[in-house]
Amino acid sequence: MIIQALTAADIRVAVLQARERGLRVAVRATGHGTFTEPDGALLIDTSAMTSVLVDPDRRTARVGPGATWGAVIAAAAPFGLAPVAGTSPTVGVTGFTLGGGHGWLSRRYGLAADNLLRADVVTADGDTLSARADRRSGLFWALRGAGGSFGVATALEFKLHHVPEVYGGSVRFPRALAGDVLSRFREYASELPEELNVSVVITPDAVALRGVHAGGADEALRALAPLLVAEPAHDTFRPMPYSGTVTIGGTRPRAFELLRDIPVDAVLATAETADAVEVKLWGGAITRGDGPAGHRDVPFSVTVDGDDVAALEPHVHGGAFLNFVQDPARTRDGYTAADYARLAELKRAYDPDNVFGTGHNIAPADAMVDLAA
Repeated sequence: MIIQALTAADIRVAVLQARERGLRVAVRATGHGTFTEPDGALLIDTSAMTSVLVDPDRRTARVGPGATWGAVIAAAAPFGLAPVAGTSPTVGVTGFTLGGGHGWLSRRYGLAADNLLRADVVTADGDTLSARADRRSGLFWALRGAGGSFGVATALEFKLHHVPEVYGGSVRFPRALAGDVLSRFREYASELPEELNVSVVITPDAVALRGVHAGGADEALRALAPLLVAEPAHDTFRPMPYSGTVTIGGTRPRAFELLRDIPVDAVLATAETADAVEVKLWGGAITRGDGPAGHRDVPFSVTVDGDDVAALEPHVHGGAFLNFVQDPARTRDGYTAADYARLAELKRAYDPDNVFGTGHNIAPADAMVDLAA
């Protein structure tokens, strides 16, 4: 069964219908579909709920569950404001945020989930609740990284930041310098300022540095200088509006892992058979977030657009990040053991029958907890 929702009331009715019929609930928020087929479930399509309201005085945005980052960026730009958004304008705000949300501004302002101020959700028993730091704080904590396991979002409110312009782009070097670029990146990563979010991308014919600096050109050039191993063959770094960051590009995550360090030889071996390998720096403000999303002390990730990652396997952290993995068997890997245990307890309180049991599902624990926690 599929229900096209236009209002929060529609979503509530759909959840109650699912309960009455003994069906689980899955959500399609932006028209891109769910990453697993929700067989035997009621699918709530919220892609028509695309409202975006920016409050420039409070520096916040309130959006419907079908809104995309492109719409939010466009609405915030006239005020010199920007969200912690994904790298593509078509990415949905809700799924990105509730899964953690790593974007170009994350080293400076944290994950998208860390910038969430309020979430309105329909829970498994059909209640429409608002969660924030000072109201239903347990549920609010869980929503900042637990995906759709706790309810169907009807609206999100999150922080915007004064970022009227960034310095972003990429520099490209000959493929033969890939080892040198990775080694330099490994050496200087811990010294890079939080304003700079940068990655190394290896393709069959080149190696590139991609990045965004949330500041002026002079500061950006000083930050990037230690990473330049030679005169670039191609340089697109320039001042740009935040909306311009969508032109920098990304790497298709056919495989994704977190790394404690950069195993240069293993990355180079993986790049021999892949369409692209990207090593990205995390850290900065990400380490100071208090939601359950991800493993915040891990400094690097590797994204592989390819099928052979055997060379990397001895070096990976073992954790995952919900937005970048599609295998439900890896859901638990997206959290620390302590955070997963707390999520399972909260799940038992808010969804003991596992109504929201599709996709990246967190199963309820055996023990009940206080809903006010």
